[in-house]
Amino acid sequence: MESTSPSPDALKRELKAMIIEECDKDIEIDDISDDERLIGGPLELDSLDALQISMAVKSRYGVRIEGGPEARRALQSVQSLADTILAAQG
Repeated sequence: MESTSPSPDALKRELKAMIIEECDKDIEIDDISDDERLIGGPLELDSLDALQISMAVKSRYGVRIEGGPEARRALQSVQSLADTILAAQG
């Protein structure tokens, strides 16, 4: 049986869990809204966290997030990160 991509909602939940794990945050998945600003927002994530998230996305989803404007767009929120992954997986 072929593996299928997760639904957008399932992907966002996976990404929230990954962010909590990779950035060592002591919060629950439901504490992160889909549109909440990731870097410099309420989660207090920084550029090192952005790098951790980018590496985890490449490892888990095979999607490379380039630096600069592309990374800023992709890492704006969980929603933008999910959109980036879904677009790259086509």
